Amino acid sequence: MPAPSSPALLALENGAVFQGRSVGAQGERACELVFNTAMTGYQEILTDPSYRGQGVVMTYPQIGNYGCCEADDESRACWTEALIMRECSPVSSSWRADSTLPEYLMKHNIVAMDNVDTRELSLMLREQGALRAVLSTKELDASSLIKKAQAHPPLEGRDLAGEVTTQAAYDWTEAQAESFEAPGIFDSNNRCPLVVFDFGVKRNILRCLVSAGFDPHVVPAKTSAEDVLAKNPSAVFLSNGPGDPAAVTYAHSTIRTIAESGVPVLGICLGHQILAHVFGGHTKKMKFGHHGANHPVIELESGRIDITSQNHSFAVEESSLAGTGLEITHQNGNDGSVEGMRHANLPVFSVQYHPEAAPGPHDSAHLFSQFRKMVENRRIPTS
Repeated sequence: MPAPSSPALLALENGAVFQGRSVGAQGERACELVFNTAMTGYQEILTDPSYRGQGVVMTYPQIGNYGCCEADDESRACWTEALIMRECSPVSSSWRADSTLPEYLMKHNIVAMDNVDTRELSLMLREQGALRAVLSTKELDASSLIKKAQAHPPLEGRDLAGEVTTQAAYDWTEAQAESFEAPGIFDSNNRCPLVVFDFGVKRNILRCLVSAGFDPHVVPAKTSAEDVLAKNPSAVFLSNGPGDPAAVTYAHSTIRTIAESGVPVLGICLGHQILAHVFGGHTKKMKFGHHGANHPVIELESGRIDITSQNHSFAVEESSLAGTGLEITHQNGNDGSVEGMRHANLPVFSVQYHPEAAPGPHDSAHLFSQFRKMVENRRIPTS
């Protein structure tokens, strides 16, 4: 672990500066800064492609206690631009750990710092909104870093899904571990072929889909509708991902063609936002977004409340859904934002939150089973 004297500087576009200690790789990273309220799951956060372009402030005061285990990576790489903590544990206390968090950060070239008043920083982000920032262990001139933060492009208008998507299609076969509250194990001899659009998909989503009876075939974000339909899938899944959903224009007409063909479609997070655009709705940039493992979501039809994991900086504009055929099914219990939709006439539904629980609670894992049942009903002709 770096010596306590190894300095790091965080400069924000509003002129605020935070001094701390480097606990990761040496370097400099510009990003949009957000805060995450989860107590655990820092490794899943680091490897979640949805955090491309963003730095993360962890609000829980001590991070890294249980170290890191490569099996917990949610993708092929670390995508989070920077990690800011109150205290980073120099040791790990889990028998599963392959390394400490500082060792993991250095191995994956993540610039990180601790000894920061994360309460003050999180309150600043909550009151002023997500801010552009630069974290540096190289240049420690505050005025220069502030100017760099101010010059950094905002997330609006940026297609980051195209940066994190797979370059080649592949099949996924791994299911959930037995310890996970599985989303309904279906007959292993009655599998459903599924095409997954990778806008930044997480591995635990793929595991949940396998456990729900699907055989996922993951394709790049710019795959055409013709190529997808040629595979004759039972269903199509739109994954999570980073950046502005309005900028993923190449997917809008593609998904519209697929949905109108009658193939069942499920979207999660960015996939949910893309579906709004597909049918003529709009999304908006949130003030500070939803990032954490403790967000209540209300299912409007039943009144059921799930505690959910969330990571998004854009949201569907409720007023824009009039005339689109999309109906709101779920609502955020804190701010009333749109958390779920379904189409009135097509087998299409979506959620804004993360039912795969990586990290987070398992309350909403039933949605994968719900998707499988919807697909099964479409596959079996009615008399």
